[in-house]
Amino acid sequence: MSKAVIFDKVCILFGSSPDKALPLADQGMTRSEIQAQTDQVLGVHDCSLEVEEGEILVLMGLSGSGKSTLLRAVNGLNPVVRGSVSVNDGGAMVNVTTCTAKALRRIRQSRVAMVFQQFGLLPWRTVAENVGFGLELAGVPDRERADRVAAQLELVGLSERAGARVAELSGGMQQRVGLARAFATEAPILLMDEPFSALDPLIRTRLQDELLELQARLKRTIIFVSHDLDEAFKLGGRIAIMEGGRIVQCGTPREIFSNPTSEYVAEFVANMNPLGVLTARDVMVAGSGDGAGDGAEVDAELAVRDVMLRLRDQPGLTVTARGEAIGRVTAQSIVARLSL
Repeated sequence: MSKAVIFDKVCILFGSSPDKALPLADQGMTRSEIQAQTDQVLGVHDCSLEVEEGEILVLMGLSGSGKSTLLRAVNGLNPVVRGSVSVNDGGAMVNVTTCTAKALRRIRQSRVAMVFQQFGLLPWRTVAENVGFGLELAGVPDRERADRVAAQLELVGLSERAGARVAELSGGMQQRVGLARAFATEAPILLMDEPFSALDPLIRTRLQDELLELQARLKRTIIFVSHDLDEAFKLGGRIAIMEGGRIVQCGTPREIFSNPTSEYVAEFVANMNPLGVLTARDVMVAGSGDGAGDGAEVDAELAVRDVMLRLRDQPGLTVTARGEAIGRVTAQSIVARLSL
């Protein structure tokens, strides 16, 4: 699979003398210690990630952890003082930290689109005009622009509100306009900076579901910033957890829940519901399942939530991988695993 974005030892500092702060960051000093000594603010330090085409990668952490700072390096909004960010430009990787202004403009217009937390809409324009704004800036002809806008409004269920002013829409509808505007550019990479955090929980959950449905159809590469673990685990194929400007763990939701690598990460996952993360493999006990009382075979990667439902009717289940028995799942084994 091709890479969409590559972060290579990215360092971002805010201030007039970043060279003073870099050696201190390399020594492992915290953001507050660096600021006290140099008056420079550490944005992110030594962050390396590779994002695959078509995946959703979530950057998450507490406020001030550096996740939005790192995200905005992808389209050059935050300058990188050391390291690099490379973006797939349709076959070749372009280093946006050193490329020409013309190349960066092309990346922003055709390769990378952004969805903001506060929507970033133009209140004096209609819904359709907002959706087509990026296409207008790119010089797309009127007829083509109108067709693409109509297609995106249908995709997000706002065709009937095309002529409305955005101020007339609810918060959830306004965020749909923001999504449609990003999708209208047909950019293969979407940057989403806490796009649902300002919405009430019901609308937020609905938009998360709609985003997953759209992603299943469009297969874009999405880098999604969130401070909410449940949202991150729901949306992310992989999650990069940040603390103090550094990436402290990156992996699938299952890997992070099952094997947190630090106390900071362990505190994050301590109070979350594991049923959507763990699989039958995680809760099985050793044994071939040849004994009496076995029920139907169940795939090792089946989610625990589904396994529990099956256990109501099947008191014993053999966990198999490609037909080979590798263990058994029982009600007791599930309880034992979830009580850890």
